[in-house]
Amino acid sequence: MNRLYHYPLSPFSRKVRLALGEKRIEVELVEERYWEQGIEFLRRNPAGQVPVLRMNGRHYCDSQAICEYLDEAVPTPPLFPRDTEGRYEVRRLCAWFDDKFHREVTAKLMGERVFKKLRGGGVPDSAAVKAGSRDIKTHLGYMTFLLESRRWLAGNDMTLADFAAAAQLSCLDYVSDVPWDKYEAVKDWYAKIKSRPAFRSILADQVPGFRPAVHYADLDF
Repeated sequence: MNRLYHYPLSPFSRKVRLALGEKRIEVELVEERYWEQGIEFLRRNPAGQVPVLRMNGRHYCDSQAICEYLDEAVPTPPLFPRDTEGRYEVRRLCAWFDDKFHREVTAKLMGERVFKKLRGGGVPDSAAVKAGSRDIKTHLGYMTFLLESRRWLAGNDMTLADFAAAAQLSCLDYVSDVPWDKYEAVKDWYAKIKSRPAFRSILADQVPGFRPAVHYADLDF
């Protein structure tokens, strides 16, 4: 049985879960409190980060590397377009959400409001929270710009770029940190991706001590 070591509110774990779900690859989900740096987990991934996918007797690490591996191992349905320029754009946007968006928004909002509590790190840093709340508007504006000329973020077909973005936003939406009402194009895009079968397990996530927003699992939000 394939196994994914993950944490429910890790956007990188969710990105891989979406890729696995889209390709209908069954996995056993094993929740990993990766910040505790257990010896067994470090043996699976010395970097000490989730997700880690156990498949074909091997352990695979890093969400982007895992997703690209899955797309080559199970080509249908594809997560990348066939043309070189299109593949570049998907990778560019995956890096945007995995790196820039996560650093400027998710790490500040989720990091301060959720993970600091989970790790016993004290009260949230209000300056960091304010910065994250400000910067998410810039990113949502950029997504709106992209969606003005495309059906999906990287083009007219859904790709891994959409999963990378949805993984970040779904974590933030769990704690009601996304101002959907001011970004209708992004809300419509998220509603489309949220209704896909691959999203079902993510909408069922429950984290002790943190109740999901009322609209979190609502497909017509």
